[in-house]
Amino acid sequence: MYRTNAAAPGGANLPSLRSHNTALVLDLLRTAGADGISRLELAERTGLTPQAVSKITARLRAEGFATEAGRRASTGGKPRTVLRLVPDAGHAIGVHLDRDELRAVLVDLDGTVTGERRVPVDLGAGADAVVEAVVRETGRLVAGGTGNGRLSEVRTLLGVGVALPGPLDHDRGVLHRVTGFPEWDGFPLRDALARRLGVPVVVDKDTNAAALGLAVGGERGSFVYVHLATGLGAGLVLGGTVHRGARTGAGEFGHQVVQLDGPPCPCGNRGCLEALCLAAIDHGDLPGAARVLGVGAANLAALLDIDRVLLGGRTVARAPEVFVRGVAAVLDARARREGAPDGAVPVTLAPAGARGVAQGAAQLLLAPIFGHPNG
Repeated sequence: MYRTNAAAPGGANLPSLRSHNTALVLDLLRTAGADGISRLELAERTGLTPQAVSKITARLRAEGFATEAGRRASTGGKPRTVLRLVPDAGHAIGVHLDRDELRAVLVDLDGTVTGERRVPVDLGAGADAVVEAVVRETGRLVAGGTGNGRLSEVRTLLGVGVALPGPLDHDRGVLHRVTGFPEWDGFPLRDALARRLGVPVVVDKDTNAAALGLAVGGERGSFVYVHLATGLGAGLVLGGTVHRGARTGAGEFGHQVVQLDGPPCPCGNRGCLEALCLAAIDHGDLPGAARVLGVGAANLAALLDIDRVLLGGRTVARAPEVFVRGVAAVLDARARREGAPDGAVPVTLAPAGARGVAQGAAQLLLAPIFGHPNG
């Protein structure tokens, strides 16, 4: 077993941003876009006093996070000055560390991807090799975007979010027995990367990161994000909040046992959804894999009364219509919702495509700044 240290470096301007009232103001500045918003409107929508809003916006302007966006006619008195967010005042890096690939994106405060790296990686190559790959590729990413390749010297970088297969401990940033790679059990990935990179690091499961990105991006209510690539997992958003469970164990979607005498799974059980789904894919039976996904999604829909299912991952991207149609057919037959207008649980593709997990990983740093839960 590996040991973990609690300490982690501080990030650029992060302490002053992480207050509830500042988050309220920043989120309204972000959603207002280029048109901006006045201080009076900020006070009205946040419930803060005009004096409090003035102090917060003055600090945000001094730190470069807000700027004037012109003036707007007033119903009485002089025109109001409107403010807008400065998107490039802050950045985060999101890293999707899959079993065979590393994808890293540089994201600004608006959530816009301003740089990207994608390289092969072998999660079974050992901790030193994988950590080195993350350090190298994030350095190259900032060298091409905002600096010279040394993350700790990039003034606008708020930190790095890393998303990878579970199980893992999100709070401590420690990996458990990653399915197929038990040698990672107990490795303190967050602290190992924070020491090397010199910036805050947050670690989460790939499916949770993608689900967070979807929630921040506008998906409302309760939904499940199903990710099919080198493995199978799900991210749960219940009532607008990512549901990780007390030990980050929620969403182990692929390890539902659906066939008691089924094929063995690397997790140690038999007849897991992931084993059946990947076996169908190996035999070229994508419609069969879609039906297996549908069975698992129907179980979740019936158990949690979710509003919709979103599909993502490299395998889904190869045949999106096959997977959407196949999963939807099973849900329509097995998990119709009483009281809904048409009874069907909608099934759609996740909008971010192949970048979805990496962009969600960046939101692990950005979302709390704007007051969104579970970042």
